[in-house]
Amino acid sequence: MSALPEQSQTHILFSHTAYQMAQCFEQLDTGISHEQAWTPGETLAGLPQADVLVISGFWDDQFLEHCPRLRYIQSIGAGYDQFPLERLRERGIFLSNATGVNADAVSQHAMGLALGLIRQLHSGRDNQSKRFWRSMISNIADREDDLVGHTLLIIGLGAIGERLAGLAKAFGMTVIGIKRDTATHGGQADEVHSPADLPALLERADFVALCCPLTPETHQIIDTAALKAMKPSAYLINVARGGCVHEPALLEALTGNWIAGAAIDHFNDEPLPELSPFWTLDNLIITPHTGGETRKYEDNVIEILRENLARLWSGETTLRNQIV
Repeated sequence: MSALPEQSQTHILFSHTAYQMAQCFEQLDTGISHEQAWTPGETLAGLPQADVLVISGFWDDQFLEHCPRLRYIQSIGAGYDQFPLERLRERGIFLSNATGVNADAVSQHAMGLALGLIRQLHSGRDNQSKRFWRSMISNIADREDDLVGHTLLIIGLGAIGERLAGLAKAFGMTVIGIKRDTATHGGQADEVHSPADLPALLERADFVALCCPLTPETHQIIDTAALKAMKPSAYLINVARGGCVHEPALLEALTGNWIAGAAIDHFNDEPLPELSPFWTLDNLIITPHTGGETRKYEDNVIEILRENLARLWSGETTLRNQIV
């Protein structure tokens, strides 16, 4: 028996502040009833009629009190730490995430941040805004560099980490990966280690890139001890969750020159407060949680959604990217 009403009776609620989910779904001419909510308030109003909810950042646990028909949640993002997994299990509500939909975008974003840091592109942009033409640098340690021969440590060797490893290899880098299950990886990294080896690996890395999900094990995996273990010439790149980094320690590391610099795409508090001291740091590149942005995003999520809808209508209980 299907977990969902028959197709003609199923209603989908798309909920996102920016993504054109309903518009892209409409173009497929599926005949499936659906609507778009652009705000948490609109989402709350549409929940009582929803059998399927496609959502990410708007999720609020109070929604569970207003969705008597809900049977399947499709997360628009790869992260799922915002969802109450046990309560969903108790209610018999399926949850799948969007792992892989933005792997190309995020891995390329991380690679771009690495290039930006070592080529000092952010300094060039800052100087451009000041109309300042910087002269050539005599001190070798202060010059731009290239990536060839440098070592990249990737924490989280999933879809994004594997793609980043392949890109880094194309730039002549040595790649070390960290993965919970070292037996299951795509073979792009030169070495693959378990998380227990992290302290020893940090001191070998010229770049440390976070590509992992936020879990109890990865919460503040980059803390004071980790930052002090890195080379003074090394860079930190975070295209994962802000919670993977202990932000006070990172601020101290950047202002105290424990490391050469960082590039951060996600902070604990977003938008980053106007008075945050991170805004003023010359050795930091900030991107506003845009690592996963791509013009293909909606279509990629909808592909997972349609596959899972077909499985549920056929009575299957195993979904693509299933979390619950």
